[in-house]
Amino acid sequence: MFRILVVCMGNICRSPMAESVMRADLARLQLLHAVEVDSAGTYAGRQGEKPDARAIELARTRGYLQIEQQRARRVNAEDFESSDLILAMDRLNLSRLERQCPPAHRHKLHLFLSYAGIDEPEEVPDPYYGNMDGFSVVLTLCERGSQGVLQRVAREHAAPGVTAR
Repeated sequence: MFRILVVCMGNICRSPMAESVMRADLARLQLLHAVEVDSAGTYAGRQGEKPDARAIELARTRGYLQIEQQRARRVNAEDFESSDLILAMDRLNLSRLERQCPPAHRHKLHLFLSYAGIDEPEEVPDPYYGNMDGFSVVLTLCERGSQGVLQRVAREHAAPGVTAR
């Protein structure tokens, strides 16, 4: 099983949306047996909470129903060991991960969009303090990013059962 961890700040907006999109893509491709995706945050203040209501509403509208079962959690030491790939939504969270990650696992850390092969924008913006339009932009970036991530995982990591589209 190839394990991907998607990380944002509080694990209530961006990373739950990315996790939901990636799970849906994996299910559609019949790859849930080969790739596992999870999400977490670098900030512990939201642990146990559901994703933001706006993220849930928008995800539900686009058919990503798994988001409703997710609960926020903080990245922990085991994540660095057990994950094969850790994707941060922005540079701030990538920097936090780099400080926390043992040197032997730093090669697993990447920006979500860069790893997906998307050059612009470089980061997934935090929609929390904005309106629904910001959440829509984020979900669209997660959809684009998921495709690129899964293609790259198939190509570079030869995850069992994973094939490029």
